[in-house]
Amino acid sequence: MLDTIVEFFTRVFQAIGRGIGLLVGWLLWPFLAAGRWYTRRGWIVRGAVGLILLGLIILYGYFFYVTQFWNNFDPDYPAALAQARETSAAGEPVAAPGNTAGGATGTEQSCKPSAIAAVSADLIDFNVNHNAWISSMLASKAGLFGIAWRRTPFFDNKAAFQLGINQVMRRTTTELVDTLGRVRGTSQIDQNLQDARTAMAWSETAWYVGLRGPTRPTPSVYREGMEKLRAFNASLERCQATFDARADNLMQFLDRITSDIGSTSDILRVRIEESDAGWFDFRADDRFWFAYGQLYAYYGILVATRSDFAGVIAERNLTTLWTRMEANLRASLNVQPWIISNGNESSAFFPSHLATMGFNLLQVRSNLVELRSVLDR
Repeated sequence: MLDTIVEFFTRVFQAIGRGIGLLVGWLLWPFLAAGRWYTRRGWIVRGAVGLILLGLIILYGYFFYVTQFWNNFDPDYPAALAQARETSAAGEPVAAPGNTAGGATGTEQSCKPSAIAAVSADLIDFNVNHNAWISSMLASKAGLFGIAWRRTPFFDNKAAFQLGINQVMRRTTTELVDTLGRVRGTSQIDQNLQDARTAMAWSETAWYVGLRGPTRPTPSVYREGMEKLRAFNASLERCQATFDARADNLMQFLDRITSDIGSTSDILRVRIEESDAGWFDFRADDRFWFAYGQLYAYYGILVATRSDFAGVIAERNLTTLWTRMEANLRASLNVQPWIISNGNESSAFFPSHLATMGFNLLQVRSNLVELRSVLDR
């Protein structure tokens, strides 16, 4: 009796072993066939193929490095700006040391630069200079044997994070052009801001060659946008540009940010409803890190907004509400799971990181709505 049972389980495990062997053989067959073909070729063909393989190894090795190491990532990056609370608004005249025409030490008039423009330029610098821009890299566009990286569990988190920041940059440069960098709707648009907005609207995936022929890669265009924002600030500091720090402009800017955050929270909601695969939802990580990138960028932008609209915030007694909103934003950046899980919200084993991020987004959105309602009184 016992021998029969042992023999049965022996046959079962042998069958499992043969099945695993067949699967491994099927997966390795293309590589083994390619290896046999390679060894039968002449030295010229083998050398050419070897160089191509070496190039692919270097290409994907570099791609692996830049996607796994995040340089100068710091959720507290606007700390210095948050500590230097000022009472003057962006664009207002401030006294600066200088020399008079006669050579005696005196003061020359200058204006306060925009913290929003400065933080925006720094975030673009972080995205394309301190780190490689992932979405337009050739290895990123090629994917995994033609499968887009976002549909795999590999190498898409940093790209999604960068795209979240870039979404905020597009929104911010648009608002700078349309409302903040001009006096109402009848004044001239600042050319530096217009150029910055045009640059940030460039395709996020452009390489040196596109479907229509040669083109400019995304990072070089975004660098131009960064320089244009800094050129605007330099003009503003010389009192040669405009920053219209009015209450209605602040209210409209908060409306735009609220709408942007609400859209992202809805994207998370849709993904939560579509899947509850827990650790095995391969689309959950790019949704999470896109939202995280937005919050990361909006934290700096809203700290900068407090500096640029210091007069309005003090006049409308928004200091307490604004401080609470900044604290909630900063706390949301502490959620940095190693692996993103999109489990059922009532599951005891699979957490729902998307639900956590969605809650953080809606909490910040609620703070913004509250600020906007006070401004509208």
